[in-house]
Amino acid sequence: MNKVTINADLEQGKINKNIYGHFAEHLGRCIYEGIWVGEDSPIPNTNGIRNDVAEALKNLHIPVLRWPGGCFADEYHWKDGVGPREQRKRMVNTHWGGVVENNHFGTHEFMMLCEMLGTEPYICGNVGSGTVQEMSEWVEYMTFNGESPMADWRRQNGREKPWKLTYFGVGNENWGCGGHMRAEYYADLYRQYQTYVRNYGENKLYKIAGGASTADYHWTEVLMREAAPMMDGLSLHYYTTPGDFSKKKGSALDATEQEWFITLQKAMYMKELISKHAVIMDKYDPEKRVGMIIDEWGTWFDVEPGTNPGFLYQQNTIRDAVVAGVHFHLFHEHNDRVQMANIAQTVNVLQAMILTEGEKMILTPTYHVFEMFKVHQDAVKLEMDVKCDTYELNGEQLPSVSASASRSKEGNVTISLCNLNYREESVVSIQLRGLVGEINEVSGRVLTGNEANAHNTFEEPHRVQPGELESFTLQDGELTVTLPAMSVSVLTII
Repeated sequence: MNKVTINADLEQGKINKNIYGHFAEHLGRCIYEGIWVGEDSPIPNTNGIRNDVAEALKNLHIPVLRWPGGCFADEYHWKDGVGPREQRKRMVNTHWGGVVENNHFGTHEFMMLCEMLGTEPYICGNVGSGTVQEMSEWVEYMTFNGESPMADWRRQNGREKPWKLTYFGVGNENWGCGGHMRAEYYADLYRQYQTYVRNYGENKLYKIAGGASTADYHWTEVLMREAAPMMDGLSLHYYTTPGDFSKKKGSALDATEQEWFITLQKAMYMKELISKHAVIMDKYDPEKRVGMIIDEWGTWFDVEPGTNPGFLYQQNTIRDAVVAGVHFHLFHEHNDRVQMANIAQTVNVLQAMILTEGEKMILTPTYHVFEMFKVHQDAVKLEMDVKCDTYELNGEQLPSVSASASRSKEGNVTISLCNLNYREESVVSIQLRGLVGEINEVSGRVLTGNEANAHNTFEEPHRVQPGELESFTLQDGELTVTLPAMSVSVLTII
C-alpha cells in the first residue's frame, strides 16, 4: 500500500518559480523555425516570432528563459547579432550541425521574445572565446541608461530605454565545450570576468558561475572555495540517458521496460547529485545565499532517424513526462538550495515542450507536465511523508510513487503524483492533516498513455494530453487515488 501523509500546517519554504525555467540555444531548429521565422514568413508571426509557439509558451507562465547557449554561448559574439539584420555577420555554428548562423535572432529579438512571453531573460556570456571587454560591453549595452558608446549604440538600434536584466551567466561548461579548463583556472577567470559584469543604475545582476557536470564534486569545491563571495548562483548540468552518453543513448520511442526502468533510475540520480553538491556548497555558504542553478537538465536520446545528428531532435513520450515530474519533485524537496532550473530545450531540441514542422506545431507530453505543475510556482512547500511500494525489475528497485505538495497564495493545496511503474497502477492513500477549515472541492487531472512510447505526432497531435482524474475518493479527511501505470497526476484541494 502506498501511503502519503501531508501536514498542511507545516510549511517548508517557497518553491522558487524559476525551477520551471527553460533553455533556448542556437541549436538545430530551436531558434530558427522553432521560435523565429522572420517577418516575411508565411507562418503567422509577430515581428518574426511564431505566434503559435509564443501563445503556447505563454500558457506555461515561463518564469525565466536562458539564452543563447549552451555550447553556442562560448562561441557567440553578441555584436554580430545587433543592428540592421541584412548587415549582420554570418557564421558557421561549429558546435551544432555546421550550419550557417545568420545572426538574425540576436539581443533585441531575444529581449522582445521575453517581453512577449512575460518571462525574465537569463543571458549566458562568452568566457570560452570572448574577452572581458566584450562581456562588459554587452551588459552596458543592455542595462546602462546614461551616455556611453554601448548605450548610444543601443539607442541607434531602436531601443531607447535599457532592458531590465537580472540573471547573467559568466560562461558555460568551461570544463568542456567552453574551453576545457581546469576548475582552478576557471575560478580565477570567473573572478576576473565577473568584476566587469557591472550593475548600472537600479539594475542589479544575479551572477551565475559555470558549475559542474554531473558528479564533478572537485569543480564545486574549487568554485565555492575560491569565488563564492563573488557569485549569486552556481550551475549544475545533468542529463538523463539510459544508454552510453558518448555512444548509443537509446531510442526516444522504442524503449523496452528495461530502458524505461534505467531511465527512471537515472532521473532519480539527480537526488544524489543535488545532495552531494549541496553539502559542499553548505561548507562555504552555510546561509545558503548562493543558489544551485540546474540550468541544463532533461532526457537525451539518440536523434530521430534521418535527422541531422547535430540538431539533437528527439520525440517526446509519456516516459519524458514522468522524468519531468520526478525532477520537479526533487527540486521541490531541495527548495532551500535549488533556486532555478532550465530544461533543455524549449522547441525542437532534446526534451522539448514543442515540436514544429513547417507551419505545423504539436505540444509534447513534457509540455503538459509543465502546464499541470505551474500551480507549484512560488507556492509554499508542505511537509510530506511518503511510504510507497517498490517497482522491481531484474533485482533492481525503484519507488513506485513520487509526490510533492504545496499551498498557493490563494490557499489551495496542490498534490502532484507520478506513478513510475511500467506495468501496474498504484493505489495511494493520502492523509490530509492540518488543513484549516473543511474541504470544499477536490479535482484532478492525469496525463498517461497506453504504452511507453505514447506520443503526439503531426498526424495525431492530441494523442497524449491531460484528462480528468476521476479515480479518487474522499472520506474522513483521507484521499484514496488510483494512479494509472506510467502517469503524472495533479490533485487540487480547495
